[in-house]
Amino acid sequence: MLSTPERIAFLLLALVSLLLTAHGVSRLVRAIGRGQGRPRWSLFVRRVVPVSLDILLQRPIFRARPWVSLLHAGIFFAFVFYGLVNILDILEGFTGFTTLHRGGIAGAYNLVADLLSVAALVGMIGLLFRRFGLRPFRFNERVLLLPSVRFGIARDSAIVGGFILLHVGSRWVGQAVRIAESGHSDWSQPTASLVARLFTGWEVETLALASHVTWWLALGLILAFLPYFPYSKHIHLFMAPLNLILREERPLGQLEPPVARDGQLGSERLEQLRWFQILDAYACIMCNRCQDVCPAHGTGRALSPAALEINKRYYLNRNLRAFAGGTSSPPLLEIATSKEAVWACTTCAACVRICPVGNRPMLDLIDIRRALVNQGDPLDPNLQAALESLGRYGNSFGKPARQRARWAKELPFTIKDARKEPVEYLWFVGDFASFDPRMQENTKTVAWLFHTAGLDFGLLYEDERNAGNDVRRVGEEGLFELLVEQNLRAFEKAQFRAIVTTDPHSYNALKNEYAAFGFSVPVYHYTEVLAQLLEDGRLTVRQPLAAAVTYHDPCYLGRYNRITAAPRRILRALGAELREMPRHGENTYCCGAGGGQIWMASDGEERPSEQRIREAVQLGEDLRYFVVACPKDMALYSDAVKTTGYEGRLVVTDIARLVASAVGFEEAPVFAATEERS
Repeated sequence: MLSTPERIAFLLLALVSLLLTAHGVSRLVRAIGRGQGRPRWSLFVRRVVPVSLDILLQRPIFRARPWVSLLHAGIFFAFVFYGLVNILDILEGFTGFTTLHRGGIAGAYNLVADLLSVAALVGMIGLLFRRFGLRPFRFNERVLLLPSVRFGIARDSAIVGGFILLHVGSRWVGQAVRIAESGHSDWSQPTASLVARLFTGWEVETLALASHVTWWLALGLILAFLPYFPYSKHIHLFMAPLNLILREERPLGQLEPPVARDGQLGSERLEQLRWFQILDAYACIMCNRCQDVCPAHGTGRALSPAALEINKRYYLNRNLRAFAGGTSSPPLLEIATSKEAVWACTTCAACVRICPVGNRPMLDLIDIRRALVNQGDPLDPNLQAALESLGRYGNSFGKPARQRARWAKELPFTIKDARKEPVEYLWFVGDFASFDPRMQENTKTVAWLFHTAGLDFGLLYEDERNAGNDVRRVGEEGLFELLVEQNLRAFEKAQFRAIVTTDPHSYNALKNEYAAFGFSVPVYHYTEVLAQLLEDGRLTVRQPLAAAVTYHDPCYLGRYNRITAAPRRILRALGAELREMPRHGENTYCCGAGGGQIWMASDGEERPSEQRIREAVQLGEDLRYFVVACPKDMALYSDAVKTTGYEGRLVVTDIARLVASAVGFEEAPVFAATEERS
């Protein structure tokens, strides 16, 4: 098909294009290599097949936005298949080989290529309309964006979209031209055959010229695009699979240890991040899904996980030569995100879960916190006071340790001291459930239920300390390790088979974080234990709960640790009518307490808990209970029903209170928050 000069020109252009592309890729690899640590390539060998299957089936993409994901899938499947298409098209150009009007494997190939070409064109047109017509990609005015980002996102999307439309479109039209040249339609290329009718009556010379032009447009565009490829959003096609395959296998609730260098902890600059955190910037597809689920951004704060990754990429693209060559980057607080945004994060991990390419922007924020704390940067006064109290007393309430179990003295029975006698379950109560007067009635109810069911349980009493989950996510590694050591010493004094805890934050730390310190004991949330007690008949429902309820999954229970079934088993056993909020289970919405936010001032801004209450009341006028299974949730949502004006319409209650009511404990403690509305 091609003339000799055309073949020579193509080969020369291909050589230049590949050399320029290799140069850009080498810079990018060196830039990523400046990050801390090194990938474990043994993971690649073990995970390349299963992760690749997930990617080929587009499972990560279809976690959200089904229609947008469908458009993306059409483009993706076409791109994968077009690897073969482009090879055969080059072969056709150089040798004249063609699959036109052939049956068997060649016919099947033509049919797949024809249909996927249309899928890619429709998908790209749909996504470009969404990006430039509907304009969903917005940041609030408080988010830090590099000057190059706003224009750069639109430019990059237009270039990539235009390339795909022209590349696929030229090849598709080119097939139609060849069909027209042959004089009759090709059954294996139905859509191209339809387009071929447009060329009926064209001169043979004109069709031959059109065939050459479309061939050069389709394949020449690849050569023109390749040098730009490492700097474009299209690079995610290679970086995203690498990110997913090489991702360290650790529970979501187990943080990576802090980067340590010259006695300093955390990350202040790009090169102080781990290698995969730099890779994240190039794996990012700028889809904004992380921002959509971020409770901080959703309440108008300065944080956007998407902007964090996009800023990193655009800084690197503009300074790739210098950075890859060893030049230090400016502080992350100047080029990636703001200090206000860093402290707005609730560490709910919604951004981590939703990201289809495995990015972890939350870890960047925590690493920046670690650096700030390590440098003695001034903290929110309330947070500073809480940390000082935790260091001095082991709790955030500033109370002496001997008062931790004072609530237990008000019970008509004695709870065992696990330090003095063996128990099956060590009940790790947690700070809020122990010290907050509003939560203590719930705590006594849980104790009553455990006691009445005959559960063999005990406490550490004054030896219990805060588990340190939120302390670590604030960035205070030293205090976290101190609290772990204190709790481990207390555990050594006790004899128990498993731990049960009332607090999802404590649950996460004990289950996931303490393993690095050699602690390995089964850990249960109290809803798991209550559900089992009900199913075993050790607690019997005497007064079914004939009421409509909704249940809020705590982030550290539902998303982090996937404990979503036990609370719902309880509500079903109680006879409640469960109405799910749109965001539930692992896709739950954050209350706003995590990551130290419970200790920080809101400065009058709307809290995520208030948004959540508004979401709940949309489930119906007759919705009676907003059910929680976390002491922090109880505190925040009790306040939220008041500030949103729904007090009296919606009752916030701990799930244990509903169990106590249904089981029919006449002597059970009464808590005003669960009383019937008048």
